[in-house]
Amino acid sequence: MKNYVRLIFSLLIATSSYAKTALYESIDISVSKHILSNGLTVLISEDHKAPIVAVNVMYKVGSRNEPVGYRGFAHLFEHLLYQGSENFNDDFFKATEQLGATDINGNTWFDRTNYFQTVPKNALDSILWLESDRMGHFEKSISQSRLDEQRNVVLNEMKQRENIPYQGILQSHLQESVYPVGHPYSWSPIGSKEDLERASIETVRQWFHDYYGPNNAIVTIVGDVDTKEALKKVTYYFGDIPASKKPYENKVWVAKRSEQKRDVAYDQVP
Repeated sequence: MKNYVRLIFSLLIATSSYAKTALYESIDISVSKHILSNGLTVLISEDHKAPIVAVNVMYKVGSRNEPVGYRGFAHLFEHLLYQGSENFNDDFFKATEQLGATDINGNTWFDRTNYFQTVPKNALDSILWLESDRMGHFEKSISQSRLDEQRNVVLNEMKQRENIPYQGILQSHLQESVYPVGHPYSWSPIGSKEDLERASIETVRQWFHDYYGPNNAIVTIVGDVDTKEALKKVTYYFGDIPASKKPYENKVWVAKRSEQKRDVAYDQVP
């Protein structure tokens, strides 16, 4: 009886796996890839089910790019870039709300920082203009007051996470324990309190200059668009932004381990 049940269970798993594989193989999402003369990568996928367009701008910069002294800069810029640019010197959310944007946010991780929003199709030009302005015309808009404000936001976010019982110390503790000192994944993307407090206008502007050029970014457009027309719009808004110096990237960073490591972490909880 046990063998019979085991056989039935195996058949169910196999059938389920086959069904999932068949489902995945039946999905055909057409994506066209283009690279502008300044190095910007553009991905466009037409989907005409609804009159909306999702726009995502991903910069290939995350916590792994941060040397000691700059830990948390990628996360800081996730916040700073919503403070306005040289030609739209106001809160980014004010503009996108008037355009009817939904699902709008930014996110920072080890390998990337991305900014995204979904808008009605007739707002595509406005979103592309706003995104291109903060890519090509943001550096001079960074003021001391904006830096101080967003630094405090990030530091407060850090405190909120640290105050979650057990979970608050888990991520940073695991990363420091698993990866060797100096490894680009050995600290949390949220950053270092000491490094963020030392951040100056000069170092922050240089960070933007080094990592937020078009040749280090990918613009993705998905929705009710015509591919040729969408590419023409991206070229119009982003094409004149000069490429920046290609950021340095580690080629090999395998965290080799030859021994077991055990650790104990203490937290102030009931």
